[in-house]
Amino acid sequence: MKPEFTIRNHAGMHEKASTSRPLHSVRRRAAVRKAFCAAVCLLVWFPILLMLAASFMPEDELLYRYAEPLEAGREAVRAALIPSYPTFFPYIELLFRSPGFFVMFWNSCIQVLPALSGQLLVGAPAAWAFARFSFPGKKQLFVLYVLLMVLPFQVTQVSNYLVLDRLGFLNTHLALILPGIWSTFPVFIMTKSFETIPDALLEAAYLDGAGELRTFFYVGLPSGYAGIVTALLLGFIDSWNALEQPVAYLKDMALWPLSLYLPDISRDKAAVAFAAGMVTMIPPVLLYLNGQSELEQGIAASGVKE
Repeated sequence: MKPEFTIRNHAGMHEKASTSRPLHSVRRRAAVRKAFCAAVCLLVWFPILLMLAASFMPEDELLYRYAEPLEAGREAVRAALIPSYPTFFPYIELLFRSPGFFVMFWNSCIQVLPALSGQLLVGAPAAWAFARFSFPGKKQLFVLYVLLMVLPFQVTQVSNYLVLDRLGFLNTHLALILPGIWSTFPVFIMTKSFETIPDALLEAAYLDGAGELRTFFYVGLPSGYAGIVTALLLGFIDSWNALEQPVAYLKDMALWPLSLYLPDISRDKAAVAFAAGMVTMIPPVLLYLNGQSELEQGIAASGVKE
């Protein structure tokens, strides 16, 4: 009996050792992945942290640390994540002594929010038609939408300028609102999201007596919520950070959006520029944090093949 016990004991030790090795390798791989992700996140966050620190620096320290980028000298950059003499003066100067900042902020709101509302009112029904209806030329028309979506702004700038000029909308807020309303990108995202709605759910709505309009409002919009939020969120970020469109279509500086405020700041107000950059980032970051799950679902739905 004693030899049998010894054999079983050795066998159990061998089995335990063989199972512990894969577990140890799995933990090691997980630690390597976490370290790699942390390094990538640090690489992404590092410029933002530098900008945050610079927004709390006084002018003399900022010129001392970033003399060459600010064209104030040829000294080497002395970047720092913590200011030597932190101050709230750049934010006070921006929020209480810079009326132009608030004018451009409200210009951005006036130009961006109506464009997003128009994208929802125009793009959602068009996307529902592409996803659920069959009509002649449907595929060709959708391919045209995709082509217009991938074309850069420089290609369509002249044609848009001529149309807006004929309509008399140049140098007005409508010069940015109308092209944003008829953007093809939201239609593409919403179409792919509506296509993921199960047919059984739609058939149940039809059996309950719902028509196309009620099905769209009570089934399509709630089920395609992730795609709608994704389209609006990406549209907001694109419009909020627009540079070329305002420069091309708006000649009056009183109509310029917030994205053109930073290039207009002189070198002697560099700290205010960093503070303005941080404040400008707040709306997109808050929207992204609140719509992150819907953004992931919408992007995943846009990649689903038929």
